[in-house]
Amino acid sequence: MPKMKTKRSAAKRFKLTASGKIKVKRANLRHILTKKSTSYKRSKRKALYLAPADMSNALKCLGKK
Repeated sequence: MPKMKTKRSAAKRFKLTASGKIKVKRANLRHILTKKSTSYKRSKRKALYLAPADMSNALKCLGKK
């Protein structure tokens, strides 16, 4: 049976932590930033951990399970 391939788009978006969580960058920080408030943009800098409901789908894309 061949190895499971990683979806390259998922590999660029998700990072698996040592504790098994999936780290993701927050959305809405790419363009049209002048009308967004500084506090809004600052809050978007922090990493986000994927919800447990989405974990199985992301792990399949990463080729882990």
